[in-house]
Parts: sequence; C-alpha cells; structure tokens
Amino acid sequence: MSSFFLTDHEKNILLEISRNQLKRLFDYNVEENYPVTDHLKDHCGAFVSLYNGNNLRGCIGAFRIEKPLYETVKDVTISSALNDYRFSPITSDEVDEITIEISVLTPLERIQSLNQIELGKHGIYIKKGMLSGTFLPQVALKTNWTVDEFVGHCSRDKAGIGWEGWRDAELYRYEAIVFNDKDIV
Repeated sequence: MSSFFLTDHEKNILLEISRNQLKRLFDYNVEENYPVTDHLKDHCGAFVSLYNGNNLRGCIGAFRIEKPLYETVKDVTISSALNDYRFSPITSDEVDEITIEISVLTPLERIQSLNQIELGKHGIYIKKGMLSGTFLPQVALKTNWTVDEFVGHCSRDKAGIGWEGWRDAELYRYEAIVFNDKDIV
C-alpha cells in the first residue's frame, strides 16, 4: 500500500462525489464537475459505508478494478444506499444526516496462513465456490476480535461457510486507505 496514497484534497473529492451521488438519488440539484486527478483515475477497489449517527445504514464495495476509482465510488455509493440487503434503503430525510466512510483497497493478495493477517492493517476476503465474504480492516479495530475470531466471523457470518470453513477456502488479505467526512475537512 505504501506506493499508493491519496492527498486530503483527493479524499475530499471522493467524499464530495459520494455525497453528491446520495443527493442525486433524491433529485437534489448538484453539479458533477470534479477535478479528477491521476490517482482518482487509478483502477482500484473501494467500499462505501454509510452511517446515520453510530448506526450502519449500508456498506457495499467492489474489489474488481474495471473502472477508475472515482467511478467505482459513484457506483458503490448508490449500492450502499439502496441495495445492502441488511438495511432498508436510505431515505431523503436521512441524506443530510449520513456520514460517509470510504475505504480505497489494495489488490487482493492470496495468503496461506492466519499469521499473515495483521489486525487493523489487513482486511480479509474468503472465497469458497460461489460463496464469499469480507471484512474491512477497520472491523477488527471496532470489534476487538482476535485473528481467529476475525476470520471465523467472516467465514460464518459473511461467507456462510461455517466458523472453520475458511480452512479449505481461498483466503486473501488487502489493505485500505480509510477516511470519512468527519475526519477530512
């Protein structure tokens, strides 16, 4: 991850793009004229997490790198607001109360051992057949889980393959640049 970085200005642009996508859902009149830097044109994955107060209201992302980062952020913002099956869609009354957290991801790296996971630094992605699940790096910090709990919960609760299902699944790690519109001004 050390070779890729975002300036505060670029983070603010991504947050503005995400916020404007939310507003456009409810017919707010917003302009889409962003100063897109070379970093924002890079092809990398991203997740957008939407919070109302301390309550998660949506979190969806994409690992694939088919589009420039700023386009990916647009897409996953809409998906987080409307398509996260765990929550009802964001309403127009909530838009101004939503805090946006963006996680820009490094490429997935296949690992063979849980010793290769550093809590708070690495997110995990588990894949077994058509089933898969992920936890962003910040999940480990918010839950205070051990590595075994981090992987076990992801395996069972996200991938749906049981607590020990990761043992015969593909296991990947990744890093993220994480920022939100409360931290960046």
